[in-house]
Amino acid sequence: MTMHLAGRTALVTGAAGGIGRAVALSLAKRHARLALADRDTTGLAETVALCQAAGAEAIGYALDVADAAAVADLPARILADFASVAVLVNNAGVALQGRFEDISLDDFEWLFSINFWGVVRMTRAFLPLLHREPDAQLVNLSSLFGLIAPPGQAAYSASKFAVRGFSEALRKELAGSSVGVTVVHPGGVATRIAKDARRTTAIDAETTRREAERFDKLLRLPPETAGEMIVAAIEQRTPRLLIGRDARIAALVERILPVAYWKVLGRGAG
Repeated sequence: MTMHLAGRTALVTGAAGGIGRAVALSLAKRHARLALADRDTTGLAETVALCQAAGAEAIGYALDVADAAAVADLPARILADFASVAVLVNNAGVALQGRFEDISLDDFEWLFSINFWGVVRMTRAFLPLLHREPDAQLVNLSSLFGLIAPPGQAAYSASKFAVRGFSEALRKELAGSSVGVTVVHPGGVATRIAKDARRTTAIDAETTRREAERFDKLLRLPPETAGEMIVAAIEQRTPRLLIGRDARIAALVERILPVAYWKVLGRGAG
């Protein structure tokens, strides 16, 4: 059954730019009411202004999803402003580049505190509000690297596989309720996540530059396209969304060659 978004409140994390901003603007076009959260308050204010210019009611909330106390306080703040939440899009995320033996445990835990525990904290905080709605949708952003796990992405892939597993188990637990769960696997979307990735000091400056250039060439899909696809998936209550030809190919090759897929996919990643 199609979910109608006009007049419904949607909460989007990581809304200061990239996919989060694109999702917010696609929701604004559908006349949703927008609660937008990010720790980048400058970018967040820009997104709020863009959504308001599109005719949507939008309020920004400074939030670091790694801050457990701040996440726990957020439902009361949003209820005071909007009285309800029908859609939660857990989009906030960071990247960490480096081989497992080169990255620190502190960096590994930093990434997980945002990419995985941020999703868990937000879901725990807002699931009671989603349950109050006649229909509601929880959207968790995994990744292409939640389908495949390339070298140099041990931490990031682990977090995105965790988001995938959490989402798929939760979907089964919520079957028969008013809350649907969508897990999203974006491929090469042109955002700043690769440029802004934290990198181990074991990687020299020249290698860092080459890696950044290599990833930039793979990030081709406009975030606006991804945002529109995600919001369409919310409306259709789609369980799983693969964004981009690269994600679709990776999912297929991984199914056919679950152990040896990198022998095929790695040829195009060099």
